[in-house]
Amino acid sequence: MSESMADHERIDFSKINFLIVEPNRVMGQMVRDVLMMLDAQYLDRARDYDSALTVLRLGRTDVMITEWALRDEKLGRTGMDIVHWIRNDPASPNRMMPVVMMTANSEEEYVCRARDCGVSEFVAKPYTVNAFYTRLVSAIARPRQFVRVDEYFGPDRRRRRSDEYAGPERRLPADSY
Repeated sequence: MSESMADHERIDFSKINFLIVEPNRVMGQMVRDVLMMLDAQYLDRARDYDSALTVLRLGRTDVMITEWALRDEKLGRTGMDIVHWIRNDPASPNRMMPVVMMTANSEEEYVCRARDCGVSEFVAKPYTVNAFYTRLVSAIARPRQFVRVDEYFGPDRRRRRSDEYAGPERRLPADSY
């Protein structure tokens, strides 16, 4: 493990159940290999929206890593739709699970859309193992507070707290819904 990876919090990945949603077999295997290198033992895989929801409904997933573009995108289903289901559907067994979005679409528009859908962290492809690890650690060890604002439910989208903000508090704490 590189020195910068060792500087982060220690996480026992062997106790975390991951779901990898990736339509490309090779890319899915790469994510799996990195997780196994980190000693992850519980890995489920799905290649599309329906199979991802089937696994998620079992209620054993702790962290989901999903690609934005899925093969059934022509049907209007993307990784974003899975995130929306997790965060908003009453049938979701874990509305606050960490979700890492991976995609080659790293333009600001995509990052903002993912953030506004409730993604915990964003990883741009191609990625380095260290970048992926850093995002995983951030999502798992330092999760942001969950909030509900209007139609949004998910991690607080702000990365920093500003003492200069003098407006009304519009966010509801996670225990108020």
